[in-house]
Amino acid sequence: MFPSVLAIEAMDRGIDILALTDHNSARNLPPFAEACDIAGIVGIFGLEVNTSEEVHVLALFEQLESALDFGRFIEFLLPGIQNQASLFGEQTIVDINGDKIGEYGKSLFSAADIDFGDLVEEVLSRDGLVIPAHIDRPSNSVIANLGFLPDLPYSAVESIVVPSRYGIYNNTLIQGSDAHYIEHIGRRSCFAEVNERSFQGLKQALSIKAISYRNQWIQ
Repeated sequence: MFPSVLAIEAMDRGIDILALTDHNSARNLPPFAEACDIAGIVGIFGLEVNTSEEVHVLALFEQLESALDFGRFIEFLLPGIQNQASLFGEQTIVDINGDKIGEYGKSLFSAADIDFGDLVEEVLSRDGLVIPAHIDRPSNSVIANLGFLPDLPYSAVESIVVPSRYGIYNNTLIQGSDAHYIEHIGRRSCFAEVNERSFQGLKQALSIKAISYRNQWIQ
């Protein structure tokens, strides 16, 4: 799914604020930023980091350069295991037209050498939003792999099912589509009551729990 296609499909489906969060990589964010500008939607720049405990965490940034810098930091923490394209597919880097301009060699399925708590602290220190991803999934989630949600200063927590069946302390709960295919774009989403359509508007809405949900109890 090319970054430009992601932005255009999101626009067609009425999505105003959209994040691209490839696994452990920020390399396709530049064409995504360009496509969001063309589509007239707010692009948020991030990664879905796989921590040393194999927990998926969303790291989201307002500025493209901040996300690219964080992406380089995460790539440095990946083990030197090369991707096997025959098993896992190509790790292609593209331009806005979807033309291949490169390929990343290290396996992005690997776990970065940073633990869950340190990752939360690192993202917040860079003025990012940090969100444990799909906490109710049976794999690669904080509940599945750690057994509980540590009481840390998250920006929000993401759940597939709303309301969450797990204790989330007093954290804001969000739903996201976790789209890996075009047809999944917008399959789950939530509404943020914002003063302005922007990263800062979203950040404020998360901080005061101004979130409502399109669909509940969707697997």
